[in-house]
Amino acid sequence: MTLFERIIAREIPADIVHEDERCIAIRDINPQAPVHVLVIPKTVIPRLGEAAAGQEELLGHLLLTAAAVAKREGLGDSGFRIAINHGHDGGETVPHLHVHVLGGRAMTWPPG
Repeated sequence: MTLFERIIAREIPADIVHEDERCIAIRDINPQAPVHVLVIPKTVIPRLGEAAAGQEELLGHLLLTAAAVAKREGLGDSGFRIAINHGHDGGETVPHLHVHVLGGRAMTWPPG
Protein backbone atom coordinates (compact mmCIF):
# COMPACT_ATOMS: atom_id res chain seq x y z
CA MET A 1 0.00 0.00 0.00
CA THR A 2 1.21 3.50 -0.76
CA LEU A 3 1.41 6.15 1.92
CA PHE A 4 -1.75 7.73 0.49
CA GLU A 5 -3.67 4.45 0.53
CA ARG A 6 -2.77 4.11 4.21
CA ILE A 7 -4.00 7.66 4.88
CA ILE A 8 -7.25 6.96 3.02
CA ALA A 9 -7.66 3.76 5.09
CA ARG A 10 -7.04 5.84 8.26
CA GLU A 11 -3.96 3.79 9.15
CA ILE A 12 -1.89 6.99 9.17
CA PRO A 13 -3.31 10.27 10.52
CA ALA A 14 -3.54 13.34 8.28
CA ASP A 15 -5.03 16.83 8.40
CA ILE A 16 -8.01 16.25 6.10
CA VAL A 17 -9.54 19.38 4.55
CA HIS A 18 -11.95 17.64 2.16
CA GLU A 19 -13.27 14.17 1.49
CA ASP A 20 -15.88 12.75 -0.83
CA GLU A 21 -16.54 9.37 -2.42
CA ARG A 22 -13.81 9.84 -5.07
CA CYS A 23 -10.99 11.72 -3.35
CA ILE A 24 -9.45 13.08 -0.18
CA ALA A 25 -7.58 16.37 0.31
CA ILE A 26 -4.94 16.69 3.03
CA ARG A 27 -2.43 19.29 4.14
CA ASP A 28 1.09 18.44 2.98
CA ILE A 29 3.40 17.51 5.88
CA ASN A 30 6.29 19.31 4.14
CA PRO A 31 4.57 22.45 2.80
CA GLN A 32 6.27 24.41 0.04
CA ALA A 33 3.92 27.40 0.45
CA PRO A 34 1.74 28.79 3.24
CA VAL A 35 -1.11 26.73 1.77
CA HIS A 36 -0.10 23.33 0.40
CA VAL A 37 -2.87 20.77 0.04
CA LEU A 38 -2.77 17.43 -1.78
CA VAL A 39 -5.89 16.20 -3.59
CA ILE A 40 -5.64 12.42 -3.87
CA PRO A 41 -7.96 10.04 -5.72
CA LYS A 42 -9.18 7.07 -3.72
CA THR A 43 -8.71 4.95 -6.85
CA VAL A 44 -5.01 4.23 -7.21
CA ILE A 45 -3.50 5.66 -10.38
CA PRO A 46 0.29 5.47 -10.04
CA ARG A 47 0.91 8.66 -12.04
CA LEU A 48 -0.83 10.85 -14.60
CA GLY A 49 0.86 9.13 -17.54
CA GLU A 50 -0.69 5.85 -16.42
CA ALA A 51 -4.26 7.12 -16.25
CA ALA A 52 -6.51 5.07 -18.48
CA ALA A 53 -9.27 5.86 -20.89
CA GLY A 54 -12.44 6.00 -18.84
CA GLN A 55 -10.79 7.90 -15.97
CA GLU A 56 -11.45 11.32 -17.48
CA GLU A 57 -14.31 12.00 -15.07
CA LEU A 58 -12.13 11.23 -12.05
CA LEU A 59 -9.29 13.40 -13.38
CA GLY A 60 -11.71 16.27 -13.96
CA HIS A 61 -13.12 15.78 -10.47
CA LEU A 62 -9.62 16.11 -8.99
CA LEU A 63 -9.07 19.45 -10.73
CA LEU A 64 -12.49 20.81 -9.77
CA THR A 65 -11.91 19.68 -6.19
CA ALA A 66 -8.48 21.35 -6.19
CA ALA A 67 -10.08 24.64 -7.31
CA ALA A 68 -12.79 24.36 -4.65
CA VAL A 69 -10.21 23.62 -1.94
CA ALA A 70 -8.14 26.62 -3.07
CA LYS A 71 -11.20 28.86 -2.79
CA ARG A 72 -12.05 27.51 0.69
CA GLU A 73 -8.44 28.11 1.73
CA GLY A 74 -8.82 31.78 0.77
CA LEU A 75 -6.80 31.65 -2.44
CA GLY A 76 -9.60 32.50 -4.86
CA ASP A 77 -8.67 36.18 -5.30
CA SER A 78 -4.89 36.10 -4.86
CA GLY A 79 -4.31 33.03 -7.03
CA PHE A 80 -2.82 29.60 -6.63
CA ARG A 81 -0.79 26.99 -8.45
CA ILE A 82 -1.82 23.44 -9.34
CA ALA A 83 0.99 20.91 -9.87
CA ILE A 84 1.06 17.23 -10.74
CA ASN A 85 4.46 15.53 -10.55
CA HIS A 86 5.29 12.57 -12.78
CA GLY A 87 8.34 10.37 -12.30
CA HIS A 88 11.60 10.98 -10.50
CA ASP A 89 12.72 13.96 -12.58
CA GLY A 90 9.26 15.49 -12.18
CA GLY A 91 9.58 15.42 -8.39
CA GLU A 92 7.29 12.45 -7.74
CA THR A 93 7.91 10.92 -4.31
CA VAL A 94 4.77 8.79 -3.86
CA PRO A 95 3.62 6.57 -6.76
CA HIS A 96 -0.04 7.52 -6.36
CA LEU A 97 -1.35 10.38 -8.51
CA HIS A 98 -2.07 13.53 -6.51
CA VAL A 99 -2.68 17.20 -7.25
CA HIS A 100 -0.73 19.83 -5.31
CA VAL A 101 -2.61 23.04 -4.49
CA LEU A 102 -0.10 25.75 -3.57
CA GLY A 103 -0.75 29.34 -2.58
CA GLY A 104 -0.54 32.05 0.01
CA ARG A 105 2.55 33.61 -1.59
CA ALA A 106 3.67 34.69 -5.04
CA MET A 107 4.85 31.77 -7.16
CA THR A 108 7.97 32.12 -9.29
CA TRP A 109 8.39 30.99 -12.88
CA PRO A 110 9.91 28.82 -14.02
CA PRO A 111 9.40 26.50 -11.05
CA GLY A 112 12.35 24.46 -9.74
